[in-house]
Amino acid sequence: MINNNRQRRLDPFTRKQKEKLLQLRDAMVDSMAGVAQDTLRSRAEGSEASAFGMHQADAGSDAYDRDFALSLLSQEQDALYEIDQALKRIELGTYGVCEMSGKPIPRARLEAIPFARFTVECQSQLEKQSKASRVRQSVTSLFGLTEEEGGEAEEEEAAAPAEVKE
Repeated sequence: MINNNRQRRLDPFTRKQKEKLLQLRDAMVDSMAGVAQDTLRSRAEGSEASAFGMHQADAGSDAYDRDFALSLLSQEQDALYEIDQALKRIELGTYGVCEMSGKPIPRARLEAIPFARFTVECQSQLEKQSKASRVRQSVTSLFGLTEEEGGEAEEEEAAAPAEVKE
């Protein structure tokens, strides 16, 4: 009974977005079920074929297809999570509010991405931070150095012994 009262209090835009999110979630679940079913079917067919000596290249293709399907399922699972979180925000009354800045997310953005959690500016800032931290971590972790140590010290040390030998 409480849920019915909440639905009546939703403004028309939020009610429309909730319907869109529910449709998107249903489509996502159907798609995931289809991919999973296809993967299971191909696995069963592959096991029958392997009894007859499947060619190694065919086995590799099947493994690639399975990995690709599992990757799709993982991405769809992430999207499903975002959709469910957006539906929770609707119920809590925080839908359409940026989780980072607290500013309203423009309706055009919510129509394009109904599960958006951030304004374009905040999303852009998060992506830049994420990209910068990924690059920084991968470069320094290769050598086990901190960013301050850098690669310059190694170059100087490598050059010094060469000069001494000459």
